[in-house]
Amino acid sequence: MLVIALIGVLIAGGLIAWLSEGWNRDWPKWVSLVTIFLAAILIVPMFSLQPLVHQPDHSEWLLIYDYPWIPRFGISFLLGLDGLSLLMVALTVFLGLVALISSWDEIDKRPGFFQFNLLWTLAGVVGVFVALDLFLFFFFWEVMLIPMYLLIAIWGHERRAYASMKFFLFTQISGLLMLVSILALVLFAEALTGKLSFNYFDLVDLPLDESLSWWLMLGFFIAFVVKLPGFPFHTWLPDAHTQAPTAASVLLAGILLKTGAYGLIRFTLPLFPGAANDIAHVAMLLGAIGVVYGAIQAFSQDDFKRLVAYSSVSHMGFVLIGIYALQEITLQGSVMQMVAHGISTAALFMIAGALQHRLHTRDMNKMGGLWMDMPRMGAIALFFIVASLGMPGLGNFVGEFLVLMGAFQVDLHIAVFAALGLITAAVYSLIAMQKVFQGTPTQGRSLADFNSREVSTMLLMMIGLTLLGIHPQPVFDMVEPTLRGVFTLTSPAGTWLGVSP
Repeated sequence: MLVIALIGVLIAGGLIAWLSEGWNRDWPKWVSLVTIFLAAILIVPMFSLQPLVHQPDHSEWLLIYDYPWIPRFGISFLLGLDGLSLLMVALTVFLGLVALISSWDEIDKRPGFFQFNLLWTLAGVVGVFVALDLFLFFFFWEVMLIPMYLLIAIWGHERRAYASMKFFLFTQISGLLMLVSILALVLFAEALTGKLSFNYFDLVDLPLDESLSWWLMLGFFIAFVVKLPGFPFHTWLPDAHTQAPTAASVLLAGILLKTGAYGLIRFTLPLFPGAANDIAHVAMLLGAIGVVYGAIQAFSQDDFKRLVAYSSVSHMGFVLIGIYALQEITLQGSVMQMVAHGISTAALFMIAGALQHRLHTRDMNKMGGLWMDMPRMGAIALFFIVASLGMPGLGNFVGEFLVLMGAFQVDLHIAVFAALGLITAAVYSLIAMQKVFQGTPTQGRSLADFNSREVSTMLLMMIGLTLLGIHPQPVFDMVEPTLRGVFTLTSPAGTWLGVSP
């Protein structure tokens, strides 16, 4: 019931925040703050749950809740929590707090409806991470898209209508492809087993025809790679990030992109292991191209938010490589990269939003010398920029190192090509730091530095990235049973080694 309570709290909190606007325009953000803290309290006991019996996907589940929803069509309210989904749910609630703090003084128009959409986005994402009925999964997949679309369309910047529509079309069309694959998979499973079911455990490891499995897998793959986003389906992301309000950028980069990677690990690989192996080399190549292409595009940007957006395309390319290298350490490296990227990129978008709020521009050529005006922001920005480029001792380095180390064993050429992105990342990151915070400050300019609320939020993220960098083993231990199950299905002849303490 903990998971149901968590989703219910976020949904109810969103409704209360919306209604509270009628009494006081400051109340919605306080309602959101209380809601997120209640959600965090509900997550704490989840970390003490003991594993249940093994399921057909060979992983260990901490919690499973199954209640008939539409029995006639084999649809149930099936929710499950394992180490991977728990990690993602915790990241979601944490970055929900970061998004709220980043928009604390930014939203003047319809603040209640803004908080409603923020909390419902969180509820939809949590649902995606715990849904194990494929129909229910698709339901939550759609739930998280609509409020995000509204956040961009209503509170975005000058080209918000174009960016929000592009975001919605890319994700909606790819989502419909996934829905077609879900329905086809369920019907073919019924023909094989005589049972109509959307239950994940009933659909794992079915003896599907090789050609059929490949086409069904493609629907899932495209939907998840569009959300990742992977090359060449990434073009919606820079526009969405550039035009989105700060809170939406934090949620988009921090957790919505991770739903794509999560979907590949949770559904695409276990449901279609043979097809996943067949497409692995192509997926790794797309990931490597995304790494280098995103880095080159980031290098050519003058818009700070657009630079961070293209850097996300580059860094998420490592996640795609790691997933489809189908090695123990690359799978764990991908999960580490998901968490570390979620924190570091959310922080960079928070900094970009703070700069735009103070300077009313995103053009780095119109900045310069900001360290003299805002030393706290400058020092914090330097930390997250070096974290993003993969500084040893921080979480991003651990993820990228494991992915590349495992990828070298699978395809040397792809690994070497992807490693070029690390060089370009250092160049564009340090140039951005130079343009924005170094140089001669503008005369007569007076800007407010990060306040204590913003600094406290940043310190939490800095501590998180540092702990991930110097002691990543707890994360590996948490997700190891899940990834071992995925590895067992996709590499039945292999032996799971993982990252040992």
